[in-house]
Amino acid sequence: MPWENGFVDALSIVNSEKAVKEIIEQPLVEGIEDHLVEFSEAMRTVSKALRRAAEGKASAQAEASEWKRKYELERERNSQLEHKVMTSVEHNGNSTEKKVENSAQQLEPVPETDHQSQSYRERNGIYSHEVLWDKENNSCSNVRGKLIRKASFKLHWWCKGEKNDQHKHDIVSFEKGNISTAERSSKQICLKWESPPQTVLVVTKPNSTSVKVLCGEMVRWLREKKLNIYVEPRVRTELVSESSYFNFLQTWKDEDGIFLLHEKVDLVVTLGGDGTVLWAASMFKGPVPPIVPFALGSLGFMTPFHSEQYRECLKSILQGPISITLRHRLQCHVIREAAKHEYETEEPILVLNEVTIDRGISSFLTNLECYCDNSFVTCVQGDGLILSTTSGSTAYSLAAGGSMVHPQVPGILFTPICPHSLSFRPLILPEYVTLRIQVPFNSRGHAWASFDGKGRKQLGPGDALVCSMSIWPVPTACQGDSTNDFLHSIHDGLHWNLRKTQSFDGPRGES
Repeated sequence: MPWENGFVDALSIVNSEKAVKEIIEQPLVEGIEDHLVEFSEAMRTVSKALRRAAEGKASAQAEASEWKRKYELERERNSQLEHKVMTSVEHNGNSTEKKVENSAQQLEPVPETDHQSQSYRERNGIYSHEVLWDKENNSCSNVRGKLIRKASFKLHWWCKGEKNDQHKHDIVSFEKGNISTAERSSKQICLKWESPPQTVLVVTKPNSTSVKVLCGEMVRWLREKKLNIYVEPRVRTELVSESSYFNFLQTWKDEDGIFLLHEKVDLVVTLGGDGTVLWAASMFKGPVPPIVPFALGSLGFMTPFHSEQYRECLKSILQGPISITLRHRLQCHVIREAAKHEYETEEPILVLNEVTIDRGISSFLTNLECYCDNSFVTCVQGDGLILSTTSGSTAYSLAAGGSMVHPQVPGILFTPICPHSLSFRPLILPEYVTLRIQVPFNSRGHAWASFDGKGRKQLGPGDALVCSMSIWPVPTACQGDSTNDFLHSIHDGLHWNLRKTQSFDGPRGES
């Protein structure tokens, strides 16, 4: 064990210190020269240094072993929770599939039982929605126990140049001693509606007159298509105050209504920039319906659709099929030092862009110990650290020197903020790892964590932040496909590698 090796090293240091003591305690011979006296003083100084080194190393090894024990307990707990969640999702999916088959035979939908029916996995698809039972009061009617049929859809791998939309699932094969990978192609994720969407949620950027006008026009157009429309309480109040025509709009009253929103909504439309997409995604703590983002902000890496063509875009999306980008999210837990056991964590927080740990208003450098699964990564000394998704690679992580990464690459970006080291370069880690950021007890100041730029939390000595990839991604619709939209966004938004073309009338090489 590492702590055992440290203990042995500490014993050897102590033995060296004793040997030095025996030398310096021997009586001096008369007539000894002055340089031997200086040597004796130097040996005393070495003895003190060895004592301090032994004490410091023993303390550090003991503290490291304790945190390793706590970290292993936390990882074991997360594995157990993940196993329970996957078991319950599979169980609910099987029961939902049977009920839908029965309802198709009887030509009458059968209500779900009391447990929440969310989603299930199909053998030939990735993700789908089914019939749900709404037990809450409708916000604009007195109907209770209304049966809502959510639009059913499946996600498939789509390969350019091929008629079928199924991609070969064998990634790596081993045959006759030879290792080979699956044939490479342009793999995009395609969404196909199995039943037409019936409910749309419209999320808008606040304090914008142009967005407010467009929202009114879009709501009228969606109403003509016989769709149920949800808006935020703020938006409904603004529209109803202008005209009583908008009384048909549905909304929610409290957080419980937001929590059950994913069971009612088939499609989400955002009017704004990337911040509006982040806000819409934060409403859903579990599964997220497909999001159609229209660009009405200052900068948009996630908003490929133009508001002037919203009728053609929405008509095409409602008919399907559409290409989508699955944007991964990070799930973050804060574990306080005062917690009695490792299971006592704060409410999990989902982020689409990044979680940032910085020094706040303190003048001291941050001191953060970073662990990746069972391995110690490094100790961050600087202004802070960014843990970013690949969708957030063009946000704060890019400004701090991180790479731009395609949003469908499953990974976590590990980017330092102004590190006090010339060799501290950013990392890109695989999506299956669990990262733990610890504020050590000997830290000079506190750290602050912010989640997608909001929800700031203070981290004191002994507090830890644990981050892992969430099982619920955010699907966003594409104008063309995910790769084309990504390249267009960095060209248009960042003017990436834009420069004047080299003139052709310069000096020519000899033939």
